[in-house]
Amino acid sequence: MCTSIFMKGDVPLYGRNMDLYYELDFRVVTTPRNYPFYFRMAGKLKCHHAMIGMAVVKDGYPLYCEAANEHGLYMAGLDFPDNAYYSPEPDGEKINISPFELIPFILGQCKDITEVKEILSRVNVTAVPFDDDMPLSPLHWHIADRKGSVVFETTERGQHIYDDPVNVMTNNPPFDFHLLNLAHYVGLSNKNPESDCEGIGINPFSFGFGAVGLPGDFSSSSRFVKASFVLGNSVCESDAESRISQFFHVLSSVAMPRGSVEARDGANDVTVYSCCIDAEHGVYYYNTYGNVSISAVRMKEDELLGDELLQYNVSITPEIKFLN
Repeated sequence: MCTSIFMKGDVPLYGRNMDLYYELDFRVVTTPRNYPFYFRMAGKLKCHHAMIGMAVVKDGYPLYCEAANEHGLYMAGLDFPDNAYYSPEPDGEKINISPFELIPFILGQCKDITEVKEILSRVNVTAVPFDDDMPLSPLHWHIADRKGSVVFETTERGQHIYDDPVNVMTNNPPFDFHLLNLAHYVGLSNKNPESDCEGIGINPFSFGFGAVGLPGDFSSSSRFVKASFVLGNSVCESDAESRISQFFHVLSSVAMPRGSVEARDGANDVTVYSCCIDAEHGVYYYNTYGNVSISAVRMKEDELLGDELLQYNVSITPEIKFLN
């Protein structure tokens, strides 16, 4: 369960909520240009675009949940159970890439959506897990550059690249359903309606009546609608701090407090972390369920020529500022 968004502007911002009901050892990871990626069936990528994002590092390999590269291209993997389909056999006429390899494969070589679409047309996503202890994750991907975003899905119907006009993605069902479903909510507005009951005296008794009917539950289809509404009506100052703060507020509108969603075996599905990436300046901002203060990691130019991962522990301890 996750929500990914792209906020347009002079400095575009990308990011997501990571919603999970189990724990993983997340850390912010910068992959410099000369860290070698060894793909299972697609050879070696020794020199590539640098990238930064949240990952689980296993056996020295960054398993990115989402990341952005130094050219401002963003990519996030979101849960897509019962719909994701990976080819059981390699295709001799395609580039065979496992799902866990797709983010570094794309971000390592592409600078924008045009290049992404071209290379994805030649990709066959294959059912090859990282190892026996880490099975395949059913995923689809939200990808954005400074001009717009797309969704990449591979199902039994085939591989599809959808243009994403609302710059939002969640989970099931497939993306074409989410876009069609928005038709149910075209009448919603951030403005209060005027009464059409003349002479009766029925008027809205508070602000917000224009959005009556906006979903408030945590299902993936409802989060898609709500995030699209909140992002589409978002207003903030133009300075960087205001926009970053606003970005986190948009994500918080669809975040999951502990206890609101029960997942498997009684576990609670919660928003483990939220992130905002300013890829223009190479900065990864995040907060966690335990620490809502915003932390940041820079992608420094003098570190990008290396060949070793740069890893930063994630802050989960609350930071409370006393004023007296």
